[in-house]
Amino acid sequence: MKTKLIAGALGLSVTMTSTAALAATEIQWWHAMGGANGERVNKIAADFNASQDEFEVVPAYKGNYSETMTAAVAAFRAKKQPHIVQVFEVGTATMMAAEGAVYPIEQLMNDVGEPFDSNSYLPAVISYYTASNGKLLSMPFNSSTPVLWYNKDMLDKAGVTKIPTTWTEMEDASKKVLASGEKCGFSFGWQSWVMIENFTAWHNMPTGTKSNGFDGFDTELTFNNDTVKRHIANLGAWQKEGLFQYAGRRGDSLPKFTNGECAMWMNSSAYYGSIKEQAKFNFGQSMLPYYEDVVDGPQNSIIGGATLWTLKGHDQEDYKGVAKFMTYLSSPEVQAWWHQETGYVPITKAAHELSQKQGFYESNPGTDTAIKQLSLNAPTKNSSGLRYGNFVQIRDIINEELEAVWNGSKSADAAMDEAVERGNKLLRKFEKANM
Repeated sequence: MKTKLIAGALGLSVTMTSTAALAATEIQWWHAMGGANGERVNKIAADFNASQDEFEVVPAYKGNYSETMTAAVAAFRAKKQPHIVQVFEVGTATMMAAEGAVYPIEQLMNDVGEPFDSNSYLPAVISYYTASNGKLLSMPFNSSTPVLWYNKDMLDKAGVTKIPTTWTEMEDASKKVLASGEKCGFSFGWQSWVMIENFTAWHNMPTGTKSNGFDGFDTELTFNNDTVKRHIANLGAWQKEGLFQYAGRRGDSLPKFTNGECAMWMNSSAYYGSIKEQAKFNFGQSMLPYYEDVVDGPQNSIIGGATLWTLKGHDQEDYKGVAKFMTYLSSPEVQAWWHQETGYVPITKAAHELSQKQGFYESNPGTDTAIKQLSLNAPTKNSSGLRYGNFVQIRDIINEELEAVWNGSKSADAAMDEAVERGNKLLRKFEKANM
C-alpha cells in the first residue's frame, strides 16, 4: 500500500512538472485599438499563439493612445508593466526620455539572437522611430499618413473632372460643389497632424529647429512662417464661405464625408475600412494638395499611427517571446493582411510587394496612395517626422489656436504666433525635466 502511495505521488509529481514545463510564457501587450481594429489585433495575437506553443501573447485594450501611454507609465512605476505597449508617434520623445524603462527593439532583437534587418522596412516609416545611432527604437505597427478622400459621385455632379492636386484646384472644385447645390466642399480631421505637421513636410519646410527636434531637446517651434499663416488664413476664409467645414479635432468629421455632406475629406489612410463599410457612393483617395507657388512639387508626407515599445523589467526569457512575436508581426503575410484590412501602410517592402502580387491595388484603385506619398522622395530633415517633448499637449495648443481661427475670434497670424510661443514654453519645460 505504501509503495503504491509513493508511486502515485511520484506520478502526480511527474504530471505536474510536465504540465508546468508545457505552460506557455505569457507576453502582455497593451494597445489602443478599439472596435474592428481591436478585433484584428486579437486575431494577430491568436494566430501567433496558434503558430507555436512556447509563448502566449495576451492583448489588452487600455483606451485611446493617451490613456494607454499613461497607463503604461503608471504600471512601470508600480513594477507591473506589460512587455509591449502601443504608443502613438507623438509620444516618441517622451518614451525616449524614459531612461531605464525602454528596451530598444533593435537592441532586443540582437540580444536574443533574433534575425532583424532594418533595411527591409519602408524608410519613411522607420525614420520617425530611429535613434541618432541609426538603431530602431520601437517596432512600427500601425502606420498611416493623411490622404485626400473624395466622393466621385458628388464631384461628377459638380462637373469636377480632375481630382485636385493643388490648393488652387481644391478651392475651385469646392466652389463648383457648392454651385451644384451641395453645402460643403471639404473637411479634415486630426488638424495639427494634417494641416501643420504634414503640410510643412509636404512643402519641405521645418516645424522647428534641430531637425524638427531629432537633434536635441533644445529645439524651438518655427511653423509660424508666412506660408503656414497664409494657408490657415485661407482655410479660415473658406470656412466662412462654406467651402470648408470644421467638425472636430480627430476623426469626428468622418460622418460629414461618409454621409455625403462634404465632397472631399483629408485624414488618415487608415479610415479605409470605415469608409468602405459606411459610404454608399463611389469614393477614392488621392495625394494631398500643395501650393504650386511654394514648391515645384510635393516632398513626402509623414506618418501617424503608432509603434510597439518594449518595456524593461521582465525575465530575459520573456524577451525571446517578444522578439519572436515582432518577427511574426512584421512578416509579409501579416502586414499585407493588416494593410489591406485597415488602410494602414505595410511597414515592410516585402508586404507591399505581396499586396501588389495579390492584385490588391489593381482591384482597389488608390489604396497605394499612402505608400506613394510616403515614398515620393527620400525624407529630408524637414520631412522625416517630429520629435518634440510634450507634443501631446502642444497638439492641444495648436488645436485651440486653429479653432480660434475657424470661429473668427483670431487671425491666422496671431493664432500661429501664439501656438508657437505657448508650445515653446512646453518644450523648455520638457528640456529642463530631462537635462
